Amino acid sequence: MNALSDIPRDDIVLPFQIEPSGLRGRLVRLGASVDTVLRQHDYPKAVAVTLAEMVAMSAALAATLKYEGVFTLQIKGDGPVRLMVTDVTTDGGIRGYAQFDADRVRALGDGPLSVPRLFGAGYLAFTVDQGQHTERYQGIVELTGSTLAECAHHYFRQSEQFQAGLKVAAREQVNADGTRSWRAGALMVQRLPPESAQGSAEGGEVLRPLDIVAEEAEEGWRTALTLAASATSAELVDPELPAWKLVDRLFLAEGVKIYRPTEVEPRCRCSRERVENVLRSLPQDDLEHLKVDGKVEVRCEFCNTVHLFDEPALQALRAS
Repeated sequence: MNALSDIPRDDIVLPFQIEPSGLRGRLVRLGASVDTVLRQHDYPKAVAVTLAEMVAMSAALAATLKYEGVFTLQIKGDGPVRLMVTDVTTDGGIRGYAQFDADRVRALGDGPLSVPRLFGAGYLAFTVDQGQHTERYQGIVELTGSTLAECAHHYFRQSEQFQAGLKVAAREQVNADGTRSWRAGALMVQRLPPESAQGSAEGGEVLRPLDIVAEEAEEGWRTALTLAASATSAELVDPELPAWKLVDRLFLAEGVKIYRPTEVEPRCRCSRERVENVLRSLPQDDLEHLKVDGKVEVRCEFCNTVHLFDEPALQALRAS
């Protein structure tokens, strides 16, 4: 990729840095990938919009971390939407699903819905899982805020190591051919923990008063947050506005540098082999209780794929 014009328009996480202030950022632009995630289920509009926003938010947060495994966001509450889960693998596989009470969601209407109305009281969990031989990291905060971004900001405020501003958006658009498709976007600017202010006088380094350095850093941070907040929801998901152009337009005057993006794609990790291993580990009595009309049906919550096991298939499992 030799030029900004070569950057894909969709399904990317575009990193950038505001060099004078030492701030990092990510712009997430999702098209076909998030549409695939949502089309695997028949979600009510309010649920679909929130899930699309959460997928974009997950991609933005995951891109700020150094990990090898799976980054997961989970909201659990006592409202019409009981559970919403999204995750992102290190190599860019995204997926997500929601569990909800259809009647309660329908009663809310079709207008924009706040997080409290959708989820009720509950919590937001951030999890990094790098495999069975490593310690899993998890951060949990109470759901506080009317939007997903506000809930994330509540988490940021609880963290001494993570300062960030975040904006997310999602919409279902009508395409030129009359079809409809989902799009989502997220913009994040991140302030890194301050480095040591100690310099080496032997190297001839000119040291500046710490209060001036701190004041300039704070001003740069406030400016970046203001500029990021000025991006509209329509701009975050606009298929005609390249991601790099939006970043350039927002932060050009601040000295922004744009880096090569990473690509994301919808990818579920379920497989028949995994389901077989789970069923094989169950006691025979438990397996019998799972049968309906002599068959065991296992449905993946994420991709909605159904794995069906009739009696000959179950006998083969027991024999293996």
